[in-house]
Order: sequence, then structure tokens, then C-alpha cells
Amino acid sequence: MAEFKVELPKMGESVAEATITTWLKSVGDSIEEDEPIVEIATDKVDSEVPAPCSGKLKEILFNEGDVVPVGSVFAIIDPESNVITNEVEQLITEKSIGELTENDNQKLEEEILKPIIENNQKSNEIIFKSSNKFYSPLVKSIAKKENISFEELENISGTGAKDRITKSDILSYLNNRKKSNIETVEKSTTASKIISKPSDSLSGNDEIITMDRMRKMIADHMVNSVRTAPHVTSFVEADVTNLVNWRNKMKKPFEEKEGEKLTFTPIFIEAIAKALRDFPAVNSSIDGDNIIIKSNINIGMATALPSGNLIVPVIKNADQLNLVGLAKSVNDLANRAKLSQLKPDEISGGTYTVSNVGTFGNVMGTPIINQPQSAILALGAIKKKPAVIETEAGDSIGIRHLMFLSHSYDHRNIDGALGGMFVRKVADYLENFDINRTI
Repeated sequence: MAEFKVELPKMGESVAEATITTWLKSVGDSIEEDEPIVEIATDKVDSEVPAPCSGKLKEILFNEGDVVPVGSVFAIIDPESNVITNEVEQLITEKSIGELTENDNQKLEEEILKPIIENNQKSNEIIFKSSNKFYSPLVKSIAKKENISFEELENISGTGAKDRITKSDILSYLNNRKKSNIETVEKSTTASKIISKPSDSLSGNDEIITMDRMRKMIADHMVNSVRTAPHVTSFVEADVTNLVNWRNKMKKPFEEKEGEKLTFTPIFIEAIAKALRDFPAVNSSIDGDNIIIKSNINIGMATALPSGNLIVPVIKNADQLNLVGLAKSVNDLANRAKLSQLKPDEISGGTYTVSNVGTFGNVMGTPIINQPQSAILALGAIKKKPAVIETEAGDSIGIRHLMFLSHSYDHRNIDGALGGMFVRKVADYLENFDINRTI
């Protein structure tokens, strides 16, 4: 049987490449069909690639940290290696058993016993079969790589389903163990009266935190965006009193009828989608000297994760969804984002992004464009304020619900007039919200 070339599978729309984060198998390891062999990352989603066949991992073509294009061969599996090596097979093919010489027999014995001897030499191998707990291939790989004993692993508290140990759990344990080792060394150093020169830029109470992979990707993405696009931000204050009153009146009936909570976010996204139809040039990106006007309106919504990191799930064709559809999409994507259950395709293909900074009590912000898009809108907190109310009988002062909209855009293809008119249009849709609207 010929060697099997393992290609990086397609992982969703607009996903052209992935980063090798962790090899779960090493060259020479036996592999069962559908057993995960490598962990990959595309943007902010981790996933595993299963083996397409049983055999032995013969060759690894990319290292951890390398970026692999979709469709590229990244590993080679020898389907026959689990049964017998090619060298032994050739020996048996060339000579019948009765014709084997003493040297042939010795060579054959060495080849057959080789994997058994190698396996016995792995004294630090963790025996998972003796445990009642389930350990994923990724956790097993990290434990093996970091020399975590079976007893240590059994005592780690898991935060996953049915108390399973997740990647975050084992990495947190390693971080704490590292700190404990550092403290032990420091105590030993003090006892030995070995005085080291303190850092000029750090104090003894400073905490050093190594960026995780997601934070590094976010940092690179933000720096690249600022370096690529000249940012301009326009601000509009919108009177959303009608919208707030309608939502307060309808949120309970909405939940009873649709089984979904009605937040402000789908209402905002509905207004943004309408404005993007009115000003399609905002729904664009730049490719060299070309401006690409996107035919689909795919709105990403920046979502904060429990870890403190950020992810942007995308509502595809948002302009084609009614308010019920938008509410269901917003709630579903936000909930699964916090549980790290998003698929690669659900965080790709965005054409415009919205960031609800008001969730954290911020009245406004100057968001960074989510490349390769050309604009992003920040939604400030809704605040009650005294405001002038214009009527046919004259002006009066009243308490109104006001909020700031902050629109950051790429000045290479969106000038101030277009950027300003767009955010003003979004505000108009919000201010003119129909108080008598039904669901």
C-alpha cells in the first residue's frame, strides 16, 4: 500500500491557512484511523485534524508555529507500518521462511521487537487506562511533553464538561507549578545568601504574564491594522428614547413568544445593516489599488471572552434577517463564543464590525478597524440626560435616552463626508424607531 499524504482540510469560508499549534503524534508513532494527530488554529479557533487512516506517522512536513495553506500536505502516514516494517516485508518477500539464514532471523527479530523495546524504554509514559477520568489527546500530549506524572494529572481540577481537564486547566497548572518552582529557587537562593541584581525596569511586586496564543494574534492583528489603515473617527449622539421604551415594553412578550432574550444588540445591527445598504461603499475593503465593494453584508460583533480575550463571530447576510432572526443569531453566537464552541467559518467572512463598548459602561470609544474591513462602529452606553425637545408648540427640556455612536474608518477609501453620513444614517434609523412596531 502506498504512503498516504495528509492534507490540511478546508475549514470554512475565506479560511486559507492555519497555524500548527501542537503535534499530538511524533514521527514513528502508531496511529488509529480518526485519531487526532495535530492541533491547528485558524484566527481564534482551535481544532484537531484526525488521521485519515491507520498506520505509522512517517514524516512531519511542518513544525509547530508554522503556517500551512489549506490543501497542503503537512504529514505522511505509512498505512502498513502498524503491521510490519517495509524492510521486514521486503526480507520476507525475497525469501521464504525456510530460506532465512541465522542473520536474517536475527534481523527479522530485531525489526519486530524494535517498537516493543522502544515502548518499554518510555519510563515516563503516563498510563491513562488505569484512570476513570477521560483525557483528550491534546491533554495527554501536553502532559507527556511537560513530564506531568499520572498522579499529578489525576489531582488537577477540571473545568470542562463532567469535570474533564481542558487545555486551559493543564496550562494553568503548569503556570502555577512554574511559579512554585521559582519561589522555591528564590528561597533557596536567599538561604544561600546569593544576591542577584534586580531588574532596572521591574519591582519585586511586578507580575509577569506571558501572552497566550490568542492574545498574541489579537496584538499582531491590531498593530497591523493601525499600521495599514489611516484611522478617522466620527461621532454622533443619538436620541434612542423610542427604541428604549419599545424594547422595555416588548422584551417580555418577545421572550415568551420566541424563547429568546431581546437585547439592544440585534436592534443596533438591524439599523447598521440598513445603513450599509444605503452606503455600500462603507461595506468594502482595499486590495492593492483596488476598492472591493462587498455584495454581502456580513456583520461581525466583537465579543469579550471570560479569559479577557476578544473574538468576533459573524452574522452572515445580516440585512436579510428580520429582528427575530438577528436576535437568535446574536444570542447563539455570543453564548457559543464564551464556551469556545464557534466553528472557523463563524468567525470569518465579515465585511463590517460593531463593538458594543456600552456593555462596560463606556459612553464612547475609538475602535480599531478589523482588517481587511474598512470600518467599525462602537456603540456607547445609553444614558438618561436632559435634552431639548423640539415641538410645534416650541422647545422644552425633557429626560431622554441618549447614546454616542463612534465610527472609525479607513481614510484611504472612506472620506470624512461618507464616514460621517453613514454614522448619521445609523443614528437616524435608531431615533426614528417605530414605537408601535410588532414582533
